[in-house]
Amino acid sequence: MSALGTSKGVLEIAKFAVYVTVPIGLMYFFASNTKNLQKFMGNRQYVVCPPEGPRPPSPEELREAAREIARKRRGE
Repeated sequence: MSALGTSKGVLEIAKFAVYVTVPIGLMYFFASNTKNLQKFMGNRQYVVCPPEGPRPPSPEELREAAREIARKRRGE
C-alpha cells in the first residue's frame, strides 16, 4: 500500500466497503419485509404476453391438405 499512499488506500477501502454494503443492505431491506418487495414489484409489469393468435393446423390437418393438393395436381 506504500505505492498508493495512505490517503488513497483509505479511499479505496471506503469505496470497496460502499460497493459491498449497498447491495447487501438493499437485499436485506427488501427480503426482510415482503410488503416492500410486493409494493416494488407490483408497480411494474415484467412479463407482457402477446394476445394468443390462431393455432397452427394439427398434423392430421396438414396431411389432409397435402392429399388435397396432390389430388388436384394429379387431376390437372
